[in-house]
Amino acid sequence: MRYLLYFLFTFSAFGSDSLFNGKDLTGWKSDAKGDFAYWSAKDGVLHCQSGPKKKGSVLWTTKEFQDFTLTLEYKLGQGTIDSGVMLKKNHDQIQIGISGSLKRDLTASPYIPGKGYPVEGKEAIAAVKPKGWNVLKIEVKGNTYKTWLNGVKGVTYESKTAIEKGPLGLQLHGGRDMSISFRKIEIIEQK
Repeated sequence: MRYLLYFLFTFSAFGSDSLFNGKDLTGWKSDAKGDFAYWSAKDGVLHCQSGPKKKGSVLWTTKEFQDFTLTLEYKLGQGTIDSGVMLKKNHDQIQIGISGSLKRDLTASPYIPGKGYPVEGKEAIAAVKPKGWNVLKIEVKGNTYKTWLNGVKGVTYESKTAIEKGPLGLQLHGGRDMSISFRKIEIIEQK
């Protein structure tokens, strides 16, 4: 039964649009004025590696979104991973990896500027595969965020700082020596 649920969860992006073509960074822009120095695409994988100066970077979609379900796979690389999915460019984010401020894994939990991590998805955090590919699902409807990790329910959170529409971002946190990879980045927009 568990494998059936995982299969259904993994392939629930049927009818979705791909945000990553697997070959290059078409459809994305860097917050560093077009500098993709930390990001590369090859063989269906979007890879991020910090540089020697450990500068931060966010890779933003060129398209804006309102209400959606985003499903992506990520794999932890080297170092202390502090990444996340930025929601609609307002700096609300869904954490991937170790919180720099709290020094512990808060994957699938929302980070809200000024509030920190108001809720934690402890069951989802326990589902992280440190060496394999993980499936993160994020649903955004209005100001409500819901998350799942590897088919395990994370959190439901209502944000008072949510904005109506904006691009989505993948974060490389500054001050870290780390790498992370993403693939199968799919979105279903709600009408």
